[in-house]
Amino acid sequence: MNPIDIIIKKRDGGTLTPEELQFLVTGYVQGRIPDYQISAFLMAVYFQGMTPMETAAFTRIMRDSGTILDLSDIPGFKVDKHSTGGVGDKVSLILAPLVAAAGLVVPMISGRALAHTGGTLDKLEAIPGFRTNLSIAETNAQLQDIGVALIGQTAELCPADKKIYALRDATGTVHAIPLITASILSKKLAEGIDALVLDVKAGRGAIFREKEKAWELARMLVSTAKQFNLNTVAVITSMDQPLGNAVGNWLETREAIETLKGNGPADLLEITLTLGAHMLVLGGAAENVPAGKALLQKKISDGSAFEKFLQIVEKQGGDVSVIENPAGYPAAKHVMEIKNPESGFVAEINPREIGIISMALGAGRNAVTDPVDYTSGIMLNKKVGEQVAAGEVLAVVYSNQKERLEKNKTRLQKAFQISDHKVDSPLIHGILDTAHY
Repeated sequence: MNPIDIIIKKRDGGTLTPEELQFLVTGYVQGRIPDYQISAFLMAVYFQGMTPMETAAFTRIMRDSGTILDLSDIPGFKVDKHSTGGVGDKVSLILAPLVAAAGLVVPMISGRALAHTGGTLDKLEAIPGFRTNLSIAETNAQLQDIGVALIGQTAELCPADKKIYALRDATGTVHAIPLITASILSKKLAEGIDALVLDVKAGRGAIFREKEKAWELARMLVSTAKQFNLNTVAVITSMDQPLGNAVGNWLETREAIETLKGNGPADLLEITLTLGAHMLVLGGAAENVPAGKALLQKKISDGSAFEKFLQIVEKQGGDVSVIENPAGYPAAKHVMEIKNPESGFVAEINPREIGIISMALGAGRNAVTDPVDYTSGIMLNKKVGEQVAAGEVLAVVYSNQKERLEKNKTRLQKAFQISDHKVDSPLIHGILDTAHY
C-alpha cells in the first residue's frame, strides 16, 4: 500500500477499507508515515467524512494500538462518563465518587485543559500531592479497593489516539465528527467498561455551537458504540453559559466539594444527577432515571459521596486536609469585582469568553507544557435569568498577577449581557441511547 494513494482516495470521497486505515495508523505510530501525510489524511476526512463502517474500523484500530484493560477480576458493573468539554464543567469530580458510592465501579480517564475549556486532571492536581498518572496495576488495585479511580490516559492506552489528537489540534481538524467519535470511543473501549454515558454539549462554549451538530455527534457516538456492544446513553446538554458558578481549577474543585456536601449550584447538580442516574440505570442499580436521581441524592445527603471522594484523594496521594477544610487552601494574591452598570436580568454570559479570560488570568494553557495557576479564575455571582441591580457584583475575579486582572476587566464586563426581561436557559436538550439504533 501507498499512503499517497490512500490520501487521494479519501480526498476524492472514496471509502477506505479497514486494511487501508490500519496501514495508515500503524505506519504513523511506528514512525514510517510522517506527520504531513497523516495531516493530509485528517484534512481529507474533515471535508469528506467517514462512513459508519470506516468510523467503527478507525475506532477499533486506535483502541487496539495499545493495551486494553481487563477488569474482569474486579466485581461489579463498570461504567464511565465522558463530556465533550465546556466551561465550568467539573462534573467528573462529583460524578465519579457519587456513582461509586451508589455501588458501581467507575474507572474514569480524563484529560487536561486546552484552549478555553478546563481539564479534569488540572482540577484534581490543584489538590496538593494528587496523582493522576497511576499505572494500570495501581488503577486496577484502587478499583478493587474503593471502586473508583480518576486518572489520565496512560502511555499504554490508545497511543495512536494520543499522537493523532495532537496532530488534529495542530491542523484545525478537531471538529471532524468521525475523528471525535473514534478518539472518544477508542479510549473508553480500551478501559474495559460495561457501559458509557456521554455528555454531548451544545452552545457557545461547546465544541459545537449548533444543537444540530451536537445531535449529529451524539448519533454517531451512540451508533458506533453499539457496533462494539457497548451500551451507551448520550445526554445533549447546554453550554450557553458556564456550568455552575466557578471557572478555574481550584475554584471548580472547591465547588465540586461543596456539591458533594449538598451545597452545590442547581444547574451543576441537575446535570450531575441526570448523568449519574443514567449510569445507575445502565448498571442495574436503579430501575429508572427518577429512582437513580433519588438514590444519588441520598448518597449526597448521608455523606457517603463525600466520603468516597476523600478515599479517592487519599488513595491517589492528595492532601485530604484541604478537602476537609477548603478555606485553608492558599488564595490568589489579587481579587477584583466586576459590577453591573444597569439594572435588569442577565440575558447572556458568554461561556467561551469566560473560558478564554480565565485562561488569560492563569487558569489555562496555550500548550500542554505550560504551567497552570491553580488559584486563578472567576466566580460568577449571577447566572442567566437572574435579576441584577445597578452596581451589583456580577463576578469576582482572581489572579496572582494584578496586571492580568486590569487587562481583562472590560472584556469580562462585555461577556455579560443585561436585558429588561427574563431569559430562560434550558439545561438539557435531549437524550439518545442505543435503543434508537
